[in-house]
Amino acid sequence: MLVLLYWQIDFLGLVNIFLKIDITFLLFGLLMVLPITMLTALRLTWLSPNDNRTSYVDSLRLILAASVMNLVLPSKMGDIVKSAFMVKSSERSYEQNLSLVIFEKIGDFLSLLLWCIFGLFLFEDNNWMFSILLSLFFTIGLLSIISNSFSRFVFMVVLLLAPDRYVHSVNKLQYEWLRMVSCVNKQQKKFYCLLLFSLFLWFLHLFQLWIFILSLGGAVPFLDSLAITPLAIFIGLLPLSFSGIGTRDLAFVYFYSSFLSAATGAALGILATLRYLIPAIFGIPFFIKYMNTRFSGKI
Repeated sequence: MLVLLYWQIDFLGLVNIFLKIDITFLLFGLLMVLPITMLTALRLTWLSPNDNRTSYVDSLRLILAASVMNLVLPSKMGDIVKSAFMVKSSERSYEQNLSLVIFEKIGDFLSLLLWCIFGLFLFEDNNWMFSILLSLFFTIGLLSIISNSFSRFVFMVVLLLAPDRYVHSVNKLQYEWLRMVSCVNKQQKKFYCLLLFSLFLWFLHLFQLWIFILSLGGAVPFLDSLAITPLAIFIGLLPLSFSGIGTRDLAFVYFYSSFLSAATGAALGILATLRYLIPAIFGIPFFIKYMNTRFSGKI
């Protein structure tokens, strides 16, 4: 996909865009990685059960270590690796940690879907079929974390399809998942605060990408950027490439074609990838530490 993209654009024009980049906006955008990462770690701490809470420092280490895997896995699935790492950093079982991490990821995904739906309503070329599809995904995701009966139905289907050797593990995961759903129903205020917090986190991501657009000399109104960028990020999260590289770049070029040249859209894709690369670099020592811990039987 990258070869196809760069075959179609003016490569010398892309180089020229980076030579003329606004350093002030670029540094400001890159520095936003710090508060975004710290707030993401705070969310994980906040989400963990009160009786066995993950400390903020451990959450930050886990977020950084998972960032390494996010570079080589699609759909930010490196976040799921946190559940294996958390076995040695907490007294919770693998199933407990897995349910916690998936819970966090679903909440994060729902927040992005809300921004995508918001963007589609503002986007001139609104595709109503795509809007319905995203709304359906949002409804299913929301039901999976607030409805006991819906969650039981999903696990019933999974148990019917799962090989016999995984039935015991799925049953344990179902128990921990239903326990998390019960906690949500008992602490609805906390859950909706977490959802709002996730929406704010995604707003910071969207604002960061708008700063990158300004650094590249793009003249895109913030409201238009707020409508378009979630769609490009969502496309980049589809499990089609490593860390969304290629799909996300093409999405930026396509969705911003009315505002930016193809070369500028490609440059924006490169800067968007830096958002994943920077925390991954800082996460390498923690990733090595967790990988050196012998927990292969837990994976």
